[in-house]
Amino acid sequence: MNDIKSYDQEIKDLPAYCEKTVIRFDGQGVTEHPLKVLSEEPLSIRVQGKPYAVIMRTPGHEIPHVAGFCLGEGIIDAYHEIKQIAFCDGADTNTVTVTLDTSRLSLAAPILERRGFISQSSCGICGKEVVRDLIQSVRPIEDNLRFNWERLLECIHHFSNNQSLYRTTRTSHAALAFDSDFKPLAVGEDVGRHNAVDKAIGKLLIEDRLTETMCMMLSSRISYELIQKVARARIPVLMAKSRPTTLAVELAEKLNITLVCAPKNDGLMVYSGQQRLDNR
Repeated sequence: MNDIKSYDQEIKDLPAYCEKTVIRFDGQGVTEHPLKVLSEEPLSIRVQGKPYAVIMRTPGHEIPHVAGFCLGEGIIDAYHEIKQIAFCDGADTNTVTVTLDTSRLSLAAPILERRGFISQSSCGICGKEVVRDLIQSVRPIEDNLRFNWERLLECIHHFSNNQSLYRTTRTSHAALAFDSDFKPLAVGEDVGRHNAVDKAIGKLLIEDRLTETMCMMLSSRISYELIQKVARARIPVLMAKSRPTTLAVELAEKLNITLVCAPKNDGLMVYSGQQRLDNR
């Protein structure tokens, strides 16, 4: 897949997976088998020198991961608003620090003062409040795109071909971005589905290719947080192999996102944004 940068140079000493020996019983006997197990490590994100969030993720691609996270949170609207993004004390640590450009500081201040991030399910808050708050901070996506059913189905065939970490571990989630010609642009893989989306979006953000992105496909179910992330990235079509939640559908409708489910051997199910479908 020549269009996608690997970011292998950013993979740290912490591996994305490790070898483990497991005991397997097959009904006839007990044997030992080596397996590759997906790694999970904490990543601390600091903004303006202060702790902002700690997330669990698969090591690798930390810089685009944090860039995508900042976009999804509303800390930035564009990559140039980050003055500096780097590991603390070298690439062998689990901490990335972000320094904002002076012009962005006042706009980001209310978010930084919140001391909690929006891209996780919250307790004690109802769905209507979530949708209302997000609509206030994310504007609906323009309706200037049409695409064909058959071309969208092609994304499914590309998807598994780009899940290298999943093929190795059978554990990770993936997010794959496509342009308007349905060519893959960026892929993110991680133990967490939110992290996979942040990694893919972060790569597009750093490479200044978000405006080329027409569709993102996910391996996981779609929750409202993932709708929020693609809306912040201005991606008009979101497709997944699993079905969305009711809150995800409601938010997708409000933000004019075409939300598509592609269950195994069952065609496509379109939950919102049907006007973008062109069957000619």
